[in-house]
Amino acid sequence: MASTQPARTRVDTVMVALAFAGNNGASYLLTMLAARLLAPAVFGEFGSLLAILVIGAVPAMGLQTVAALRVARAPAEDRGSLVTLGLMTALTVVVAALIVSPALVALLHLDGPWAVLLLAVSLAPITLTGLCYGILQGSARFPLLARVIAVEALSRIGGTLLGLAIFRTPAGAFAGTAVGSTLVALVGWWVCGRPMPGPRGRGHVSEVLHAVQALLALVLLVNLDLVLARHSLPPQQAGEYAVGSAVTKGAYWLPYAVAIVALPKLADETARRRVVPMAMAVCATIDAVLVLICAVFGRTVVALVGGPAYTTSGLSVWPFALVGSLLSLAQILMYSRIAGADRLSTLLTWLAVGLEILLVLGWWHGSPVQVVSGAVTATGVLVGFGALIEFRSRVVEPRQTR
Repeated sequence: MASTQPARTRVDTVMVALAFAGNNGASYLLTMLAARLLAPAVFGEFGSLLAILVIGAVPAMGLQTVAALRVARAPAEDRGSLVTLGLMTALTVVVAALIVSPALVALLHLDGPWAVLLLAVSLAPITLTGLCYGILQGSARFPLLARVIAVEALSRIGGTLLGLAIFRTPAGAFAGTAVGSTLVALVGWWVCGRPMPGPRGRGHVSEVLHAVQALLALVLLVNLDLVLARHSLPPQQAGEYAVGSAVTKGAYWLPYAVAIVALPKLADETARRRVVPMAMAVCATIDAVLVLICAVFGRTVVALVGGPAYTTSGLSVWPFALVGSLLSLAQILMYSRIAGADRLSTLLTWLAVGLEILLVLGWWHGSPVQVVSGAVTATGVLVGFGALIEFRSRVVEPRQTR
């Protein structure tokens, strides 16, 4: 029986990886088609709103993480308290988004409020979908999780594209997002067994807040170098950097399924000591291959990602792949520390954000290589100290239990 467990884990990882690949592919297709359907100025508006949507979805990621760990620790526990937590989180996110919507309209120079308001409404079902992901993830129902992820690609992203194609406006696109996201949340709720709200669990809210701020710092770190490059570099070099940043995100997302499958196992302290090194080794191996490919076939990679306009670019993309690789390792370490209720790693991630800003704005902003060097340094320091904290916990925690 034990010999079948690794094989099952590999199958689960592949299924989730394929589902996420399809989801990411649908997102990329949405961006490509939006660039062709919308005028440049309107596409810029749509792109900025998509970035807001990514930030607004961070609470869904935090809720998913907490739900997965809770279910993994107590598989037989009633899901009612988690449903209540999900509803509370969704309501909080929507109210916060509605409060800041006038400021977003002014900041992004939008013609009206409808796109932002529809975006805010869509965050409720997106957050509840995160809860469903967490329940399926924590109960190790990965084939069902993969199917719901596929439904999200078809419904939420497909709904966004349909709204965009019909109305040719960001508001129309996010109307499609709201409808599609609601369908995904309903499918997820049905697949999870249609659990109803119950008494609020003690400590659940603080766990979600901790997970949200930790994951928000990681999301910022994933996207920060592109923002800094846009601020610091001339337009042509900033455009080249955007191509490199796509490689960073590819290296970060490529082994993401490993983290998804590993997370429920991190709920158990004994299993965590075994799973974290294995998960990091798998992520490092996958991304090492990508870094090597980028080092050997760098020009080809740039041309494939950026298109004909970048065929003569001399941009080295292997450092971008290295940043994404380090971020994937940082994610495994962060999940482990969230599972261990450790707050120090969250602070460490925010310090890495500050370090990258300081390095790039202070000194390394003269070229794309310098900017990505700041990202490599900050993420490398984060992984190094994160691994040190993880190792130290393995020495300290057993002593405390004696």
